[in-house]
Amino acid sequence: MADTPELDRRDFLKLGAVVSAGIATGSTPSLHVAASSTSAPVAETMMGAPFARMETPRIAIVGTGLRGRSVLHELLGVGNVRIAALCDVVPDKVAMALDQVRKAGHTYDVPTFSGGELAYEQLMQRDDIDLVYTATPWEFHVPVCLAAMSAGKHAATEVPAAYTLDDCWKLVDTSERTRKHCIMMENCNYGYNELLVLNMVRAGLFGDVTHGGAAYNHDLREILFENRDEGLWRRAHHTRRNSNLYPTHGLGPVAFYLDIHRGDRFDYMVSMATPEMGLSKWRTEHPDAERPKDRERYVTGDLSSSLIKTVNGRTIRLEHDVSSPRPYSRINSIQGSKGIFEDYPPRLYLDGMTPSHRWSTIDAYKASHEHQLWRSLGEQARSGGHGGMDFVMAWSLVHAMRQGLAPDMDVYDAAAWSAPGPLSEESARKGSAPMKFPDFTRGRWKDGKRSL
Repeated sequence: MADTPELDRRDFLKLGAVVSAGIATGSTPSLHVAASSTSAPVAETMMGAPFARMETPRIAIVGTGLRGRSVLHELLGVGNVRIAALCDVVPDKVAMALDQVRKAGHTYDVPTFSGGELAYEQLMQRDDIDLVYTATPWEFHVPVCLAAMSAGKHAATEVPAAYTLDDCWKLVDTSERTRKHCIMMENCNYGYNELLVLNMVRAGLFGDVTHGGAAYNHDLREILFENRDEGLWRRAHHTRRNSNLYPTHGLGPVAFYLDIHRGDRFDYMVSMATPEMGLSKWRTEHPDAERPKDRERYVTGDLSSSLIKTVNGRTIRLEHDVSSPRPYSRINSIQGSKGIFEDYPPRLYLDGMTPSHRWSTIDAYKASHEHQLWRSLGEQARSGGHGGMDFVMAWSLVHAMRQGLAPDMDVYDAAAWSAPGPLSEESARKGSAPMKFPDFTRGRWKDGKRSL
């Protein structure tokens, strides 16, 4: 991976710096601050900043593997989009993506870039691209986004946006300095249940919300050991970091339920991890000819468990487990003074409105609280990926660009939702020490406006 150009950014305190801070309980344990700002803002905030209105957004895709081609499928389905360029280190994957464009009936010229890890730098030199969407392995998200914004293009990235606090700040600073958006495309925020529950939260059905549950618990053992696609790069992260490697799928929707950066923000978190057993056991039970895998040492605990406290006193339970035999779950829970919702399977309890001491289904609330996006797009969306959430996400991005609106999620969300990755690692390493979240909004979190 290439070095990125030095960009204007604030000075960082060294990892593990300690400050004395009071907590709502009245006690004053030391809160470790992994990185924080000491300089003035780089530029005006990007919170609520609208796109310049454009009739046909011109979108380039960097990373045309499985995920990149899935995103391309959704964009082509939305319509009113021009695929401005395609880029991947593997020429055959670029060719497959170009074939998708042709099969969708588009005959215009689509520039393609390949041949090396830095091929995306050539793409950035073009002046006919409005937004660069990166669907690369995680380590390229930040370099591609920084290059795009520095070249005068908006950036969108798959999740997580970054996995160091330093890189989170680079995204924030560069977005503000260039006045270009950097959006982490968290598709789970657009799920049917997530948007239904969001409407129910805002209608007050759960009362004053106090706690959320979020996770990415997904048995990926077989995928991680494949000799193709994500198996070529994703398993390597389990040899590097004992942390929540993938926090945003569950955390993004809960952040919306709790109005994070729209009246509240993450304050601090504590984390711990189980021993690592799952991947080692899988490797032993499924030997193959790839001898280098036998020498790998996995350091990521099978289950990473965290608790997040917000400035307004609410709490969030956050989990990550991709190494254990288990059904899929993002937990997706919200609790308040009048009731609770939990997903997987979806169920709720509302004080005085559902049978006493028993879970009820959510079916009775769909007609009255179904989100407008699903009401209008549902039939078309369900033909897309991940149950339709991918199409709704792509449609919402294109709609904002065409109408000159602010995106649903901004660079401050991207940074804060990604931050539990490095913070969970540091907290677990220090015996579950509380770790402060940087305020990526620089104090503006009280003023953010809802969009969805």
